[in-house]
Parts: sequence; C-alpha cells; structure tokens
Amino acid sequence: MSETPSTNYSMLQPNSSESEQTLSTRHFNVTEPVVAKRICFYKSGDPQFNGIKMVINNRSFKTFDALLDNLSKRVPIPFGVRNISTPRGIHSITNLEDLEDGKSYICSHQKKIKPINLERASKKPLPWQISRPVSAHRRAVRLAREKEDGIVQEDRAVKIRSPKKLLVFKNGDIRNRCTIVLDKKHMQNFETFLDYISELMQYPVVKLYTTDGRKVPSLQSLILCSGAIVAAGREPFKPGNYDPHRYSLPAKLPGLSNRVYPKANDKSESGNTGKWKVSLLTSDIPSAGTSSQVYIILYGDYNNSGPIFLYGEERELFQKGNEDIFTIDTGDIGELYKIRIGHNNSGESPSWHCEEVQLQNLFSGEQFALPTHRWLAQDKDDGEICRELPVLRRGQPVLPVTVYEVHVTTGELWNAGTEADVYICIHGEEGDTGSRQLLKSKNPRKFLKGQTDIFQLEAVHLGNLYKIVIGHNGLGSGNGWFLEKIAVKDPVIDMDYSFLCHRWLDQGEEDGKIVRELNLADTTTFSAGQELELKKAEHWAAEGWKFQKGNTLQFYSRLTRGFIRLSPDGTVDALGDKKDKYGLFDVTFKRNARVFKSHLMPHLALALDNGFVIGKDSEDTLCELQVHVQPNRCTILESARNPGHTITFTLQGKVAKDTIGYAELSKEFVVHVKGVFHSGAIILLTTSLCQALCLMPDGSCSGAGKQSEESYWKVHKISSGVCMIESLKNPRMYLKIKNGECNGTGTGDVYCHFKTEKNLESGSVSLESVQNRGMYVGLQPDGQTKPVVHTGDRNIVFYPRVIKFGREKPMGTSATPNQQKGDTREFEHHLEKAQKPVAQSPSISPPTKEMKNTHGTKYPLPSDDEWKVSVLTGNAGTHANVTLWIYGDKGVAGPITLGKDNREQLFLPRKEDEFQVEIKNIGEFYKIRIGHDGTSECPEWKLEKVTLQHIKSRRTLHFPANKWLSRSRGDGDIICELPVEEAGKPIYPIVRYHIYVYTGHLEQAGTDSPIYLCIYGKRGDSGLRLLHKSDMPVKFQRGMVDRFEIEAVSLGKLQKVLLHCKASNKAQYWYCEKVIIRKAGKDSEYIFNCERWLPFMSQEIIHSEIELYSEELQINHHLKMQDEANEGDWKITVVTGGFQTAGTTATVSLYAYGENKSSGPIILGSGKHQLFNPNSADTFKISLKGLGQLYKIRIGHDNSGNDPSWYLEEVRLERIASTSDREISLAVDCWLAEDQDDGDTWTEIAIGMSEKEILPMVVYELHVYTGSKLGAKANSNVYATLIGTRGDSGKRKLHQSKNNNIKFQHGQVDIFIIKAVSLRDLKKLVISHDGTGPGNGWFLEKVVVKFKEDDDQEIMFPCNRWLDEYQDDGKTERELIAKKKDNLQKASTKAQQWRVHVKTARDSPTPQKCRRTLVIYGSKGKSGSLLLSPPSPGYVCFLPRATDEFLVETEDVGDVYKIRVSCDILPDFEGWHLKSFHMQELHTKQEVNFDCNCWLSINKEDQELVKEFPAVHENQRPLPVHKYIVSIHIGDHWGSETFANVYITLYGKRGDTGVRKLHESLVKGGPFQRNKIDSFLIEAVSLSHLQKVVVGHDGEGYGAGMYLKMITIKESEDSDEEWIFPCWNWLDTHLGICETVCEITTIGKRLISSPKLPQINMQSSGLWKMDIIGSDVNTEMDSIHLSFIFYGDLNHKELALQITGKATQIKDELLEIGSIYKIQVTGPHTNLSQPWHLDLLHMKHTGTNQEMWLAFDCSFNPNEDKCVELPALCAHQDPLPVVEYSIHVHTGDIKKADMSGEAYLCIQGERGDSGKRWLKNSRSRPITFARGQVDIFRIKAVHLGKLNQVLIGFKSFKKDDWFLEKIVIKEESYPFATHIFSHNNWIRKHSKKDFTELVIPLKEITMTSDPVKYFDTKSRGRWQMWVYCTHVPEKVLNIQVVVFGTKGKSASQKVQNLKNNPFLLTVDDIGSVTKVSFVLSGPSLERGIKLHKLRLKDLDTKQELGFYSADQWLFKEDGSETVTELAAVRPDK
Repeated sequence: MSETPSTNYSMLQPNSSESEQTLSTRHFNVTEPVVAKRICFYKSGDPQFNGIKMVINNRSFKTFDALLDNLSKRVPIPFGVRNISTPRGIHSITNLEDLEDGKSYICSHQKKIKPINLERASKKPLPWQISRPVSAHRRAVRLAREKEDGIVQEDRAVKIRSPKKLLVFKNGDIRNRCTIVLDKKHMQNFETFLDYISELMQYPVVKLYTTDGRKVPSLQSLILCSGAIVAAGREPFKPGNYDPHRYSLPAKLPGLSNRVYPKANDKSESGNTGKWKVSLLTSDIPSAGTSSQVYIILYGDYNNSGPIFLYGEERELFQKGNEDIFTIDTGDIGELYKIRIGHNNSGESPSWHCEEVQLQNLFSGEQFALPTHRWLAQDKDDGEICRELPVLRRGQPVLPVTVYEVHVTTGELWNAGTEADVYICIHGEEGDTGSRQLLKSKNPRKFLKGQTDIFQLEAVHLGNLYKIVIGHNGLGSGNGWFLEKIAVKDPVIDMDYSFLCHRWLDQGEEDGKIVRELNLADTTTFSAGQELELKKAEHWAAEGWKFQKGNTLQFYSRLTRGFIRLSPDGTVDALGDKKDKYGLFDVTFKRNARVFKSHLMPHLALALDNGFVIGKDSEDTLCELQVHVQPNRCTILESARNPGHTITFTLQGKVAKDTIGYAELSKEFVVHVKGVFHSGAIILLTTSLCQALCLMPDGSCSGAGKQSEESYWKVHKISSGVCMIESLKNPRMYLKIKNGECNGTGTGDVYCHFKTEKNLESGSVSLESVQNRGMYVGLQPDGQTKPVVHTGDRNIVFYPRVIKFGREKPMGTSATPNQQKGDTREFEHHLEKAQKPVAQSPSISPPTKEMKNTHGTKYPLPSDDEWKVSVLTGNAGTHANVTLWIYGDKGVAGPITLGKDNREQLFLPRKEDEFQVEIKNIGEFYKIRIGHDGTSECPEWKLEKVTLQHIKSRRTLHFPANKWLSRSRGDGDIICELPVEEAGKPIYPIVRYHIYVYTGHLEQAGTDSPIYLCIYGKRGDSGLRLLHKSDMPVKFQRGMVDRFEIEAVSLGKLQKVLLHCKASNKAQYWYCEKVIIRKAGKDSEYIFNCERWLPFMSQEIIHSEIELYSEELQINHHLKMQDEANEGDWKITVVTGGFQTAGTTATVSLYAYGENKSSGPIILGSGKHQLFNPNSADTFKISLKGLGQLYKIRIGHDNSGNDPSWYLEEVRLERIASTSDREISLAVDCWLAEDQDDGDTWTEIAIGMSEKEILPMVVYELHVYTGSKLGAKANSNVYATLIGTRGDSGKRKLHQSKNNNIKFQHGQVDIFIIKAVSLRDLKKLVISHDGTGPGNGWFLEKVVVKFKEDDDQEIMFPCNRWLDEYQDDGKTERELIAKKKDNLQKASTKAQQWRVHVKTARDSPTPQKCRRTLVIYGSKGKSGSLLLSPPSPGYVCFLPRATDEFLVETEDVGDVYKIRVSCDILPDFEGWHLKSFHMQELHTKQEVNFDCNCWLSINKEDQELVKEFPAVHENQRPLPVHKYIVSIHIGDHWGSETFANVYITLYGKRGDTGVRKLHESLVKGGPFQRNKIDSFLIEAVSLSHLQKVVVGHDGEGYGAGMYLKMITIKESEDSDEEWIFPCWNWLDTHLGICETVCEITTIGKRLISSPKLPQINMQSSGLWKMDIIGSDVNTEMDSIHLSFIFYGDLNHKELALQITGKATQIKDELLEIGSIYKIQVTGPHTNLSQPWHLDLLHMKHTGTNQEMWLAFDCSFNPNEDKCVELPALCAHQDPLPVVEYSIHVHTGDIKKADMSGEAYLCIQGERGDSGKRWLKNSRSRPITFARGQVDIFRIKAVHLGKLNQVLIGFKSFKKDDWFLEKIVIKEESYPFATHIFSHNNWIRKHSKKDFTELVIPLKEITMTSDPVKYFDTKSRGRWQMWVYCTHVPEKVLNIQVVVFGTKGKSASQKVQNLKNNPFLLTVDDIGSVTKVSFVLSGPSLERGIKLHKLRLKDLDTKQELGFYSADQWLFKEDGSETVTELAAVRPDK
C-alpha cells in the first residue's frame, strides 16, 4: 500500500553547455602534448549512479567498440552500452577522437537518452557520509528554513520515504514473476522504472497494467495501485490468474526477513533495537475476521518503519476471536509515538474489526497496549480501512487523536469534476496521515464542478501542518479534475489551514500530472490575499478586452436597471435605455488611465469632480478613470486623480457620493460592448474565466475548450438579433441544433440560425435556435453541448469576447442570394429589368469620411424625397438600356432603369434627358454607377455628365464624366463610377485596379465563357464587371495569367471578390487558380485564392459564382521594422542560393509550430516582386504570438510562375522584442522544386530550443493502393497530409512515385516519400485530389505509411471509397483514421458487387438532370440508397431505347426479392419510362430480372416518382404488388390539423416501403384537417404481415403540429381487412411526445365488412371462436395457465385457459357481457421453466361475422405475474385508446413511514379495471418506499374512463407498517386528467394475511378537455399571418390590418398578399391577441372579398391563433363596408 503519492519530475540540468561537468585535471606545460583524455561516464536517467571515471588513450582502447564493451561491464544497463551522447543528448559520439578531455558523457542502450542533473550526480555523498534519518520535527524545521531562503524546489522527483513492495507478473505468464521494492533510486521517472523492471524480468518492458487490465500510465498511478502489476512489451494485455494473494510473500523488505512469521517461528536476535513482537487481537463479534492483507507502520521520532505486511503460512490469520503474533524488524526508528494499522481491502470479506494491538520491543523489553475496538471497513463505521493509534505513556496518549475536517473545493470550470478515486496525504510536524481515499462526502455526489466536499479524516494529531499531497487514480469516465483549493480544520488547536491549487490534475491538461504537492501559505491572510490577486488577474484577463482603445461601450447599472447616459448639458444619470444614443461611450487612453468619451459628443467625457459624476471636456484630467473588474464581472470606475472616488448612483438613478446602503450595487456596472455580433466579427464564446466554446475534431462542441485560436468563431449576421457562427479553424462548419443534437457540423442552413438573447444583468448571451424555438445551446457538466430548455440554470450562458470586430451590415449589394441580381450583374446578363425607380433597402456601411460643401458645412441630404436625374450625352448616343445606381452611407438605391415610353428618343447625341426618381433612406450620397447593357444597334455611348437635383431644396450634385461607355473605345468598359465632388474635388478618388487572373495548369482548365468580377471593399463594391479587355490575345487559357483593369471609386481596403463564370456546358467550365488585385501606384496587393472549378456543385446545386476572401501582401525588399516591436514579433531572413538558377518566381509561404499551437500560412512574398533572387537575403517581420516555444518550421512555395524552382540555403530567425535571445540559424541547402531532388516544394526544419532535445527528421514512406474497380485510376494531382500527436506534415503533393512512371493506375501500388520533423504517433491522414478536368475520379483502397523512429513502424489507413465528384458521396477529400491490422480484419465484411442493366422505353423523354436511386432488398437485409450515376463524365444515361450499365456495391443482402427505384422531384422533370431491370452478382453469378414497364412521373399514371418491383424467377411466381390504402385519422382537438408535409414508412415481415410523402389524398378537401380522415395510395411489393409504421412531418407552415388519432391500412381498395396503428397523441415540438416523428406498432387488424356496431349480448345467437397463437410449448414442460378476461359494456367474463401447443382454439358464447370493448390476459398461474410468447388472439363471431386479430406480442417469463390488455377492434368504430397512466405514490414524512417488500396496484374506472400490476416488477425483486419520497410508476392500459378507486396491496419483508399519504394518477395524453386518491394513514401489516390490501376512493379530479400550449419564451410581438381570399379585384388594394390585444393595439400595417403566402406582422407588446381588424384604404368595393382562411403564428412562442372564416366576407358581401373585425379563437377560451 502506498503511503504518500508524489509528483514525478525528470531531473533536467539547468541551462548548461553540452558538457558542463569538468573533472579536476593536472595543468600541463604548453609544449607538452595531451596523449590521454580523462572522461566521466554516467548512466542514462539514473542520478544515483556515481559515474565511471576513465582514462582514454590509444593504448587502453584501440577501437570505439572496445570502449563500448568495457563500459557494458561497468555500467548496469539491461542490454549493454550501445550509445554515448553528450549530456543533453544533442550529439552522439561515434569514435574515440570525438571525446573531449575533462568532459562528461551519458551511456544508454538506445539513441534516445534520459537527461540527469550532472551536478547533483557528481556530488552524491559517499556511504560513510550518510547521516541517520531526519525526524519529522527536524524535517519541518529544515523545510521552513528552505522556504525562508527561497531555495524550495517545487518540481521534485517522486520520493518514496517508506518502501513499497510490488509483485510483478510477466504478461500472459504467471510463472514468471518477481517481487520488487520501490525505492528512491528506481523511482526518478517512469522510464527509469521501466528499465529497472526490464533488467529484473530479462525482457524489454514497455507498458504496465493492473491485474484487471487497466493501463498504468505514470508513477503516480503506480503508487496508487494495489500490490501487483503486469509487465508487458508492445503486445496488448493478456488476461490471466494474476492473484497477488497467492504469491504475496515478499522477496526481501529492508530490515525484514523473507517472511514475517507468527511467533512460533520467531528466532530473536539479541542486540537488535529494531526487533518488535506484534500481537493483533481480532474481535469476537460476527464477521470480525478479514481476508485482506494487513500491514502495520511504526512511527518514531527518528523515522518510520514503512508499511510492513503481516503474513502467515500455516493457518488463516486475523479470524474472529483470534490473536496473531508476529516478529518484525523496523530498524532504529527512535522513540515510538504512534502506529498505523490497516489493510488493502482485498479478498472476499475484507472488513476487519480489530480489538487491540500489543507491541513489545525485544531489545529494551518495553511494552505497549493500544486498544482499538474499531472497524476497518469501507462499508462500516466511517469507511476507513486504516487506524492510527497513539502510544500511551503513563496511561495518557503521547499525542491526541483528532478528526480533521477536510474541505475540498473543485473549480468552477466546465468538466472540472471527476469520477476517479481521490487520495490525500496530510503532512505535519509530527508525521503524516498516510494515503487515504476520500470516500464519504457530505454531498450526495463528490467532486462536482464548483462544489466543496467535506470529509472527515481521523489521525493522530500531526502538529502544525505544512503540506498536502493529493491525487487520483485516473480511472472512471471523467478522470480529469480541476482542484481549486483544500482547507483543513484542526479542532485540537482550532486552526484552519489553506492549500491553494487552482490547477488541473489531468493527464491531458497542463503538465499532465494527476498528483500534486500543495504547500501551506505563510499565513491565512497571505493565502486569502494571494487567492484574491489570482482572481483579479483572471477577471481582468476575461473582461479587459472591453476597454481597448476604439471600443464603444454601454454601462448598465444593476441598481437602477438603466444605462449611464451623458446629456449635452453635461449632466449624468443612470436611467437610459438600451437604445439611448447618449449612453454610448468610446474608449481612449490617457497616461495610465482610460477616458470614456461620448460617442455623439467626442468633446465630452465622463468625469469625477469631488465625488460627483459629470460630463467635462475630454482633455480634463478629471476624466481619467481607473477600471476595476469585480469577481461578478461588474466594473467599478474610480478616479485616477482622486483615488477612492467612484462613479456612484442612487436607486433613483441620480448622481450620489456614496452607495447609501445598497451593498455597493450602485457603483457596479455591467459593461456591454457594441458590435459584438456584427457580420464578419471573430469572437470567443467564453464559458468560464479560462474556457470557451470550441469545435472538437469529431464535430462535437465543448464548453471546456481553451481560449485560443482553436475556439474562434466567425459571426454571419442573418437579420436583427439572428446570426450564424462558423468555426474559424474549420471553415464551413457551423454551430447547429438539429434532431436533438447540438454540434458544429452545420452547413449554414436554417438549423444554424440562432437568436442572441442578451442578459443585461450579467453581460452574457444565450443562443436560442431559430428553427427549434425554446431550445438553447447548453452545456452538460463535462462541457459537451446539448440542446436544452431555459430553466434558469447557467448552463446556457456564454460571455462573448471580440477578437476582431465585424461590420454592422454587409458591404455592397451583390453576391448575396436574396438580393436582386441586377445589383451587381453586368448588363449583358440582366435577368429582369427594373420596372420603375425603386430605392433599395440599406445594405452597406457608411464611408469613413464625411461630405462637406465648400464652406465646410455638412450637407444632410434628404432621405425620403423626389430627385431629378439629368443625363447629358456627348457626340455619340445609344438606344441601349441605361441603368443607374446611387450609393449613400446608409445603403444603395438601384438598379434604377432610366427609361420612358419613347425609348428611341432617349440618349441622343448632344441631348440632355431628365428623369424623376424616388430615393429613400440611403443617407448621404458619395458615388453613382451608370452604364448600359450594350443591346442596341448603337452600343457606343459618350457620356458627358450626370446631375442629381433635389426637387424641393434645389440642391444639386454634379458628376462630370466625359467617358466612352463602349467595348471598342476608351477602356472597353460599358459601366463607369463617378464620385460626389466638393469644392470641385471628388471626396473619394477614382482608382484603377489591376486584376491578374490565374488560370490553372490542369487539363481543360481554360474556357471561352464570359467571366465576371465584382470587387468588395470597406466602401461598397465595384458592381459585377465583365473581364473583357485582357493583355493576352486569347483570354483564360490553361496556365496563363490575364491582366485586366477596372476603374471604380476608391473602395478602401479590399475584403473579397465575387467570380462568376457563365458556362453553358461542362466543356466551358473553368479552373481558376487565384486572383491578384493591385492598386495603381500602391505597394500592396490582395491575393484571392480559388483553386477550384467554376461552376461547381455543392449540396446537389450547381453554383456558377463563388466568393473569395483576401490575403493582403506587403511588397517590399527590406522589412520596415516598427519603432515599438510587439510581443511575439520575429525577424526572419531567407537566404537564397548563390548560383544563377537558384531564385524563384513562385509565392513563398511559411508555417511555424510551437508548443502551444501552430501558425497559419504566412505569405512572405512572390519572386515576381524581385524577392528571392539568387545570392540574396530577404528579411521580413512576422508575428508568432501565442505559439509558445518553437520546435519546427515548414517553408515552401506554390510552384507558380515561369521558373518556380528554388534553392534555399538558410533560414535565420530572431526575436525582435528581446535582445538577449540569440539568432537561430537553420541550414537548409536543398532544392524546393518538382524537377529537382525528391520533387518536393516544401521542407521542414527542426528547431532546438533551450534544454529540450531537437526533434529528428523522419522519412515517411507512403504506399498508396489504387483500387481495382472500373475507372479507379486517377490523372489528378494528389495531395496528402500526415497528422500525428506532434503536429502535421502540411499538405504535400504526391509528385514522384518511386516505383512507377505513371501514378495511380488501376490496381497499382505507388510509393512516395514525405520528409518531415517527427510527428510522433500517427493518427490521421488527409488525402485529396484536385479533380483535374471535370469529373475525374479515383478509387482509393488504402494507404500504408512505413517509417523508422526508434524502431520500424507500419501504420495502415483504410479507405475503400471513391474520391469523385460524381460517385459515392461526391467528396474528393477523405480523412483516414489509423487502424491496426487485426481491427481491420474484424471490420471487413462480405460485400456484393452487382452489374445492373437498366432499359429505358422508346417513348421516354430526353433525360434531364435528375438523380435516380436504387434500393435492393434481399433475404439478409437491404442495401443503402445506391446512386445510378454515369460511368464517366459527359456520358448521358437513360436515353430512349437505351440500355445502361452500372456497377454497384452492397453488403451481403442474400437472395434478392425486390427493388425500389426513385427519382428526385425537380420542376422541369418530364418523367422516365422504365422498361426493365436486370442484375447480376459478379461473384456468385446470381441473376435477377425485374419487369417494370411503368412511368416514374408526377404527370403520368398514378403520379409517383417511387416504384417497387418484385424479382422475377423461373418456375416461381413473383411477389404481388399491393396498392396499400393508408388512412390518416386526425383528432377533434383545437389545432389538431396541419399544413406541413407528412411522410410515412410502412414496415412488415418482408421489408419496408421506404419514406413516402403523402401528397394526394383520395378524399376531397384539404388534407390533414381537424376531425378528418384522409386516404392515400402507396404502391409497394407485398410486405406480408404489417408490423409498424413511422409517421412524421417536416414542421413547415402554419399549424405544423397535428393530433393523430390512428392510422389504418388496407392491402387494397377492395380488401375487407384493415390494420390498426393507434397513436392518440400530438406530433408537435411543444406538445405530447414533443417530437414530429413517431413509431407506431400495430395492435392488430379487423374485418370491416361486418354489420355496423354489432350488439352481441345475451339475446345474440352464435358464439365466439378464438384461436390463441404463441410460441411452441415444450412437451416436457407443464401446460401454461392463463386467464383471458373479456370486458363488455354490460359485464365481463373470465376464462381460465390451459395452453398446450403453439395454437389453441376455444369457443364460448360470452353471454351477458354486451359489446366487447377490451380483452385482458393475466398469468401465468403456474411456474414456467422458460419464457412463453403470446403472438396473436384471433376472434370470430359465428352469428355476426364480426372478426378481429389482436397482436399482443408479449412474453410471459418465469417467476413473473403479468397483465396485458388490448382494445377490441370492432368494425366501423374507433378502438379505445391505450393510454399511459403516471402513478405517483407519496410516502409520508414521519418516523418509520417507509416500507420494503412487494407491492401491486389495480386502477378501477368506468370501463373496468387495469388488472393487478406489480410495481417495478416487485414480484421478482423487492421495492422500497422511502420516508417522504414520491415514487413514480407507469402503467399502460386501455382507457378506463373516469377513475373511481384504486386498490393497492403490499407485503412487507420485515413486517413493517407503511404510512401512505396519497396516490396521484395522471393521464398525460388523453383526456389530460389528474386523479388524487388520499389516504394519510398507516397501512397495518396483519400477520394472518400474506398481502395487505387497501381500497382508496377518489377524492379529487382535475381535467382539461384539450391541451393548452405552454409558451415559456417571451414574445417579441413578431407574428406570421396567412390570409387566403377569393373574389379579389384585379386592381391591387391597399388593405391595412390592426391587431388588438389586452394591453392595446398594434400600428396599422399593410396586408401584403391574399394568396395564402405568409407575411410578417410586428405588433409590439399588446398582451394576448383578442381580435384582428381589416381596414380598406380608399373607395369602397363593388363586391366584397371572400375570406377562406386567416391564421396567426407567434415566431417566438410558436403560439397559433385561428379565426372562424366560414361564410365570412371582408367588407361585407356587397362591398358596402370599409372595416371587418374577426375575433381570435383560442383552445382554452
């Protein structure tokens, strides 16, 4: 048993030279030659080894191998000395000449060494210098002195003060074992210990396991484990009988003989002061003995004995009433003052009751009797398995026994808690407590996040405490732990000790330690102060970002519930609202303080003048404030000039000097930053002070991520308060909530839309799903995200932190799908013309500069008025369509078509044309864009001038142009931009942008299609321009660079571009590599990487345009260093080789890798800009902030330009900020070129920093296996990225195959080389290709990576997938996971390959682009959905009269019996006439034919796009094809109808139908309406016996939820039998099951041709024939006795039946019970030896032909008493619903109220009873009703009607009475009732009866006939309205709507349409809606408007309102009225 778990540190020498240990040598004369070398050799990883001093010369050792052989004999290394290295392991010695005189070296058996501290090793004391052990008191004094001197070293090696014995087994061989003692020498680190074990076991030990197979990963876990371990090599753990008790006798313990014998074997040795006789008395009480191993520890004032285990061979020890005597040897421990007795809790009965311990020193004769009389057991007493007993002297204990109270506080971080076993050891001046497990906390669950657990720890008093060692064993699901602090209360001296930790004990966090040593702070005050300072620093780190310069803030007072605002008159209060413009403050810095300037009035700022808050000139020193962040994240603003004065307000919001008694709330403010969720912002969503929401590699999200770049999110604003957040590290991965999961795998659809709810009180936000209202992004205790409902918990709270601010509105007007195409499209491809001048809604941000007139006065031009546009044409006119855009600082107006009726008379030469336009809400104008579409016969136009004149104010803006808008003249552009001019000068210049478009080098990369470009900047966009005039004779040719010019008003800093390729077919597709834009006369360029085909397919949609984002590049030859270098800034110098061809034209990039993270690509520059020339050194400044210590870089280029080959000679790195750091010189000296050396354009260089060894370069050999499938080969460029535990290799092109000239051919294996700095353990491989030419695919079988690092390794990455845009899932990139070979063999399954021939009929139309899919059904299962895709790009399938061949692969489906073929629903799809299918399995040659000859079309036959076909075999009839009639029964409840799309899947014994949409009802009227039955036709191959259905809807439209009574299904329209699938529940996200999809199992079928509502009573003639069908009955078993109870409306009858076979038939008249409504089955009434299954009860009445089949489908098990029931299935009437009763049993909260035993319940109602139901199956296992507890049970039964009483019976095992308070029964689905049965009395147990039964009558009932939706989300007054009308006049009407509520009414709003299309109403907070009023604006109508439908739906709460519209007209039928009002209809009113 381990006494003290300790931390583990390798002893590393401090910064030293390669050989710091210099031996004392004799001084030689200068002329005397050195003929011998004096060397000292040390052992790797062993600081206890003294070192071997040797003289090396030519005579002593002839060769280096001779030296190694000699050292192998002298240095104890398991496999001999095979390597000699310098002390830090950087250089290996390979010959004698390399050894230096006077130096020290390390010996090891492998190249990797374990460093040691040479200084400490050389000073190891000699044996005669070792003094006696230091006492506990002296040790504490010495430790205190070390602390005072500041020499305490925190990082100590593991210290084993008391030896621990371990039994070591060899893995899989229990005969090979040895016993070892853990001592200081072998416990320096884990590797040293493994070497020690290897030496003992005589084979290499790599891993250690516990005896039950759990891995022991570290020394901490080794110390905490039990007494035996299993040593293994690289093989996995092999189970065996590793019983430590069988072989537990120790080999040799220090100071101990081989055995600790009982006294009978005692041979005392006189004169030994450490000999003791130990007598242990076990108590004489039941179960007092133990099977565990007992140990004892003796403590003296010199030392302690360590744990000594007490063994015996002749008899069992420590049995009840026995005395066991032992002789032990402890050595000289000094004067004894306490002992610890305990055991290791092993064996079958480890509990032990010790009566007394007696000790006698055999040398002095001194005797001690230590009474114990305590349990040592985890399940008894206090749970301790060890006891400390003080020595009694003169009848009094030397030290008292005390119970320490240990308070363990777990941190407030997510995932901070642990489920591992925690151990603690407390150290004091008088010894320690030993390692104790913290078992019993006062909390129900231990070590939860933010929780303080209190434990009791009994020990002999330790004196003053000075440290704690605490750790855990790393076991359990949540084994990491964040420990905040530990407080220990000493009741003896009434003192509290505090031990701060605030660190992780987690192998995956920080330093990976799971054991920590915590030292006591000097004083409690210092501890509290230290903790406070730590928290202040953490809170400033979390909140300090808000106070950066330039941020705009709001200060919210939690006292006044208002915002601080600064009025123009200088007064300040705290009463502003959120939108108050005077409540915004800009942050600036002044000296060491902050100034908060008014955002509106920058000359004013908040100031503190003599304690009063006022507004003063921002330059005044009174405005300088200090910011203090509080632990509650609030902020106090203190005067920097007058410390102690703070900004303070009273409750009334007025300025106050003091807090006036409100607990300082009046001076604390919550700081809110404006613009956090602006579009494009990069943010952290922090979850604690040091954690944030992050995206995990598997796509899940965790709130326990680090606050680093991995946790950055990008905001995409959708609308006000709604946004999407995208992972910055993993683009196109969005946070989403869908299907009950919350993760980061969203694709940007509606499931990724979140409403940001801001909490003013805390400054936090919550993210509510827009698609699933009421569901928030929440965190589980382990930090994992999940959708949760807002219950008030803080698990939905996030604190946003802005890394980079975005923009309030997206710039420009193009490139967004929801805007008009005319915004940015070139005139050549306008799809629609603007019909009249319209001002578009604002969409761009304001320019950074204000417009002023010549006098400097700001012109606020009218925002909502009429303008006159004058266009002056020069000497050349045009008849083309002319369009105008006008840009303002709040938006853009356009496109505005400048046209009139007489278009021929417009834009004539030297003529001015005038137009009148309306421009709304775009702010101040700063530019216009004007142009034409070039469509007329005269496309050339000379534009002279454009003038805008405000009609009312007559203000005029002039735009002189004097430009040709012509393709053949001027600059070739037909669009121009003109800026607003002030004082004759433009406010923004016109800039000429030079555009360089790079077409790729891939085959067919060029195009002749029109290419358009739109540039976006901070000031809007350029509009979409045709790239027309290139500097190349032919544009966009393969491998070429085209140069274009675009003139536009300056856009500011460029942000993105939009590329559009107008290709009409695949032959015109274009591969764009990148776009580079430069401004004329500027030294910067913007790079927009594309590297893909245009158009491209995404989510099955072809996109012809793409947005590209910029990487700005500064072009300079020499770096311009800043005067003040930032932290993390480095200077990098790149040296190019000196010969003529060494330079490059490519763009060079760099990646840097540090201990914390890696940088992204840092673009250094391009050779085209005179960089990287031969014999040059180019210097750059780069930022590597936050990377930590660098360990490698990767540098390379993109292989672009005419001569990309590059010879890199050297890279030099130097930190700018620090002058002390040396320059790092990294020699490269290699080609980076595809035509030189290994063909790689990238290289990696390792960096050796500080004392850490440099990582080796590893050559990775990739064996790439191309598959053998048809078309598997690839001609594309293939790229691979290796990912390991030490970073990645970067994306490398697999360029040169070592073994093949042509790569990636069919069935071929290609070998490639990747050189990289060691990646350690390989985990993943990402492989992709660039799709050279459209549709070029590749089938990859696997990749095997071979490399040598320490030893030969081989890792396999299986794939077996297509990388093809048109095959499989369409992906051309795969992430492969490393797998072991044995796992691969297990995972491989037998597959089938099918050749499929599909014949299309001759009258089938020409195929459109529509996907066809196939599903194959067989005897062993079914395939997935198989896409029938073309075998090659460009191949057209499904032509008329054609037979197409496809190859598909499936799992083994067995014998095929049917297929299902389906087509996508596309608007232009005319249909497909399918003739036949033929399939052949390629391995088994199985052939299957299918006669189809049918249409798949929505316009033909039965309008179906899904068809099923049975297999046709010779001499065998095919399965029939049924047209199933599926009837959907909607309930008669308010809101039960739905307008959503409903889908269903039928399941039977013979497969399923697949998902089918129910779209065409056979019943007239709208489908799925209230109290309506709709029937639908589903054609499918016979499913045989139906079993279940899955039904659901998509939740679209108004009234998405529906109440489904049941579903009935017939095999055909003529069938007289129908299957019943009852539901009786809501399919709604807010009601019932709270799901929109449910699975319903059938309860049977019925005959529907019998007479309606048969009355079978006592007068009826005939009898019932009943067939009972179940599983076979074993003939050796007794028959089964069951009771069948038939309930009728008059009576019920019970038939006791004996089942003797699989089918049993009985006949009975069932007289006098009336019409049967349910059947109940109970039993079995005999003992069963095996389960029996009841399948079906078939009932048929001979008189009325009434017939039903009841599918009970239940099992009756042995020792079980079951009751099941089903409703009768009578024709023409609905069966009674089967409901779930929720039963709440309340046990009283009085003394002895509880009971344990068996209990049953029987509910009785109007329709019989539920039968006897055993609660929680207590018939077979007992149940306990605890005092004051409410136990909940659920019973399914046929609806009983109104309940009247309940029968309860119980049988107590202990004959206890039971106090039953009440029973509450709830019906949660139908009819929503709660029944209360009160008792409030004892139920006495009578000994005469086996069971006590009690009938409790009904006392109270509450019932609601219909459900009322509970809306827990606050409404923001946003409603969707549906209005459907007919008889609408042709002229569009202006109809206004007003909504009335209990608190008022809404503003009048226009009705946008009357065609049942939803539109938005904003009604604000008007309370509950009561009515709606329609108002006609204008003259009355000739005839009214017929109203058919009116619905309202709240977008926040999902509340829905209906309105009676039957025979309702708007404005009366004759049109005589102008107002119509309709009252709202509610379910609860």
